[in-house]
Amino acid sequence: AGRAKRPRGGGRQLEAGMRGILITCNMNERKCVGEAYSLLGEYGDLLYGPEQFSDHEERLSGSDREEDEDDVEAALKKEVGQIRASTEQKLRRFQSVESGANNVVFIRTQGIEPENLVHHILKDMHTTKKKKTRVILRMLPISGTCKAFMEDMKKYTETFFEPWFKAPNKGTFQIVYKARNNSHMSREEVIKELAGIVGSLNPENKVDLNNPQYTVVVEIIKTVCCLSVVRDYVLFRKYNLQEVVKSNKEDAQQKSSLTEEQNSEVVKAETEEKSSKEVKEENK
Repeated sequence: AGRAKRPRGGGRQLEAGMRGILITCNMNERKCVGEAYSLLGEYGDLLYGPEQFSDHEERLSGSDREEDEDDVEAALKKEVGQIRASTEQKLRRFQSVESGANNVVFIRTQGIEPENLVHHILKDMHTTKKKKTRVILRMLPISGTCKAFMEDMKKYTETFFEPWFKAPNKGTFQIVYKARNNSHMSREEVIKELAGIVGSLNPENKVDLNNPQYTVVVEIIKTVCCLSVVRDYVLFRKYNLQEVVKSNKEDAQQKSSLTEEQNSEVVKAETEEKSSKEVKEENK
């Protein structure tokens, strides 16, 4: 018989009800997971203290041992099974799960606030300009997940958005949307509906696409909708770890080269328009 495929679920696959960190990478997912564990572990220890482990889940109770005393093989199998199950179920601070999309890693979190941790990482990297990753591109905190169907999302976000947008809380906002391996959702419909919910929580919430106080991140993978509300999305280069460490000089050079390209396009367009006018004049 061929090797059985590893069963999905059991906390090892992205599903509704999880919180964590969604990470994009450039092709090498295995290395991305390693970098993520290292980076999150470093800052997690700084913010929350070293992770505490307990092994009480892995011990068999005395009564279990007595029941299987006469059958050593059965007892051994049972013990191995319980250890394996407890290892799977143990609530680790960071645990990689299958995201359901290529070049995307999802790290499930326990006992921490994903937004605070990721914001702290990006703030530190933005300040120090110290590059700490090679394959990780973007790192987005995911504070809530629900099923990726419009009715589920509307019902979920009515409560989810309250800490940021329900009166007396208010702020300027934008919504950024990305869907992977999903074709039944409409980008325009999702943005319209979610913006309407934010507006209904407080009419003073206003859209700002240039430099909003809050960015609502909507990441859909298959049938799971991942959500978060983040600060400094523009300042931290869309939460891109490669871009946020670039110096102001590099940023200025990039902006300058883009401006030059735009200007050259304008000049080119004006020249072409002038040439066509001259041709028309000659043909008159």
